[in-house]
This record gives sequence, structure tokens and C-alpha cells, in this order.
Amino acid sequence: MVVGSVSRGCQVVVIGAGPGGYVAALRLAQLGKDVILVERNPTLGGVCLNVGCIPSKALIHTSELAYEVQHAEHMGLSVKDLTVDLPKMVEWKDGIVERLTSGVAFLCKQNGVEVVYGAAEFLSDRSLVVASEEDRVEIEFEQAVIATGSRPMALDGFPHDGEKIIGSTEALSLQAVPKRMVIIGAGYIGLELGTVYAKLGSEVSIVEFLPKVAPDLDPEVGKALTRQLKKLKIKLHLSHRAESFEPGDPSIVTARGPKDEELRLEADVVMMSVGRVPNIEGLGLDAAGVSTDDKGFIIANERMQTNAPGIYAIGDVVGGALLAHKAYQEAKVAADVITGEPAAFDNVVPAVIYTDPEVAWVGLGEVEASAEGYNVVTGNFPFKASGRAMSLDSTDGFVKAIADADTKQLLGVIAVGRGVSEFIGEATLALEMGAFLEDVALTIHPHPTMSEALQEAIEGALGQAVHMVNK
Repeated sequence: MVVGSVSRGCQVVVIGAGPGGYVAALRLAQLGKDVILVERNPTLGGVCLNVGCIPSKALIHTSELAYEVQHAEHMGLSVKDLTVDLPKMVEWKDGIVERLTSGVAFLCKQNGVEVVYGAAEFLSDRSLVVASEEDRVEIEFEQAVIATGSRPMALDGFPHDGEKIIGSTEALSLQAVPKRMVIIGAGYIGLELGTVYAKLGSEVSIVEFLPKVAPDLDPEVGKALTRQLKKLKIKLHLSHRAESFEPGDPSIVTARGPKDEELRLEADVVMMSVGRVPNIEGLGLDAAGVSTDDKGFIIANERMQTNAPGIYAIGDVVGGALLAHKAYQEAKVAADVITGEPAAFDNVVPAVIYTDPEVAWVGLGEVEASAEGYNVVTGNFPFKASGRAMSLDSTDGFVKAIADADTKQLLGVIAVGRGVSEFIGEATLALEMGAFLEDVALTIHPHPTMSEALQEAIEGALGQAVHMVNK
């Protein structure tokens, strides 16, 4: 019950305290603005810190440890009677989340950002109300940043109950490893968490409407992922449409195959991973005069400005790549524009799938580069030729460099393998700087590391490979 109402004023109000929102608030405060940050959940950090990027990577790490220690006999290690204490794993994961979200709150306090908890709704293009069970705060502002993020998409026939049918949020806090898990959707979330539970002992089946895994990436990526999924005994049902759910013990998921054949899968838990939709309901965008596209994403330009003067939008709610690091950069752009600095979002955005092996990419793929009219040259270095990969007993994957054959300018990098997420930033820097193949080839990389595979791939594109046969 709302027990009181107060009014406030500020220069900038930021709606949503996820990766985009809290970074925007902090940067604006650092630039001298009076900022109020609004968050409807009891903790800061949004999906990424609370139920997304960070907790999922914690469980990915622990599941990898469990899997590796059980498959290390050929390296001289043998462990008997390994037990998985999932509640303890979840407790450890929650401790990481608590430290990080507390850190965001500390930074807001230290930078003078006022946080107001509750659900925001625009009353006009210069005012909004934040409602919670305790009170109602009306805020008048000069400018606003919308950073309300996204949520999992629902699918007809699969009512989310948080027990039998769950999303990624519940999958990160299960108290027991399910015997049989069916995942609807082979996007990065489904693949990551499917890998986690397969390594912990679940019988995992993935139902995917599309005919390939990672269809938008280099064909070699999908092949590498498919090989590893089969190695983990994950059953892939591609070109299948999930149709219905029958609760029971076990429950039954029915899907329809490419030849209209029926597939029935037993499941103790069904996890939905079929995409995400923007969080715009209840925001009062009409009152603020803010336009959206036909999918509900807010339309913003490269300066993160919406069609409503003085109102900006960043992060998942504007669409594109739904990634925390993209939101970080959009937040900084919006803050600079608000404070009168010249800024625009024109960056290349790297992406990572934390499967086994990891997949990381940035820039143009080979097919994309050819479609844009480039005369393409590539270099591909396999990790099976890497001493470091061998010493880690992790030789699956490769690094592929894509370049313009005429100018030798680097256009993109795709990497599949252990730890490739840790050096895709180097490739991103090279693309941001407009680097040519020789710029990276002449950069000494430490040996033995996984990162030197990038140099090897680029030398291959130049026809100067040393540790593999040149084309």
C-alpha cells in the first residue's frame, strides 16, 4: 500500500539500474549532473549482475571443473566419487552477485547518485512517477535516459510456473540437478546453461526451430559447437518446433519435426530460451512522446536520442545486440551527449558465447564481408597446432581472421576455443584502430598462450604462416 507521496526534481533521471543505467548515472554524476537513478528491483545491476552474465559464468566455471576432473585420467589424474552439491554452488554464486551489486550501490553513493526504488511511469516528457509499496515519488527532470532492459520471451503452450517450466533466472538457482532437462531454443543462453547441466549430470535435450546451431556465424562455428554438444551427450533436435507441454512425472514436451513428425521428450524441467523482448510496459512512453519500432524496441539514433527531445534510450530496450558491454558504451555516449560533448555510438561490438568451447567474434564474417563487396582473404589457425592448447588438453577450435585482400585491412575475427573470450578484445581494438594485417602480425604475442593463435591466423592470411602450412 502506498502510504505517502513526495516530489523531487533533478537534471537527469535514469530509469533502470542495469549495466546501461547505472553506468549512465555514474558517468553523468562524474560530469557534474544532478542524477536520480530509478530501479524497480531491490538490488542494482539489472539482469546481468543478478540473474544473467555473472551468475551464469560462475556456474559455467564450476561445471567445467566438475567435468574436467572426471575426464582427466589420460593426464594422470583420477578422482573417485565426485559429488555435486548444487545448493553450495548456488550459494557461492549468490555471494559473487551480492558483492558486485553492493559494489554498484557503493559507487552510486560515492558519486552522489540518488537511487529511488520503484516502477517508473512517465506523466509527460518532463515528469514521471515512481511507485512502490511504501511511497509514490513524482520526479520532474530536464532530461531522461531510459535503460529498462529486456526479459525472456514467452511461448504459447509453455506457461512459465518457475518449477516445471523455468527461465534462465530459475535455472541459475536450482537446488538439485534435474535428471532430464529439455531446453527450448538453441540461442546462447540455452547453449550455455545446457552445457552446464549436461556437465553436472543431466540428460539434456535442446529443441531448436532453425536448422543449424549459430546459423548467423561462420559455418565452422556451428560445426565445432555441434561436435562438442554431441560429445557431452546433449541431444540436438534441429528444425523442430516446440508445440505443447504436458505436466506430469515426468512431463512431456511435444515438438514437430521438418517432415511433420511428432517428437515427444520426457522432462523433469523445461527451460525456455527463445529470445527476449524489451521492457516497455507501464513506462508511459506515449505520455513522453517516445516512439518504438514494430517489435517494441525504442528507436534511438547513434547519439542515443529518441524522437522526443531530451529523452535518451540505451541498452537492450533499443534492440541490436543485447549485450552488457554494448549498453556500457551507449551509456557513456548518452552521458557525453547530455553534457554537450561530441559523441556517437559507432563502435564495433564483440560478442562471446560461453559454451565449451567458447565462441567469440567481432567485425565481419567471411560471408558478410563478401556480401559487402570485399575481395576477401582469410587465415585460419587451428588450436590442434597450438602448444598451449595441447598443454591445456583443449585443442578444439580455431582462430579465423578475415581481411580485405586488396588493402590487407582487417575486417573481422572469429575464434572458437578455450579462453578465446579473453583475447577478442585485442581484435576489437585492432578493428577500432583500422589495423592492417601487418599491424597485428608484427605485434609480438607471448608464448605459449592461446592469444598467439590470433597472430598465427593473421600471418596465415598474409601467406606468412610459420606453424602451419600456407595456402
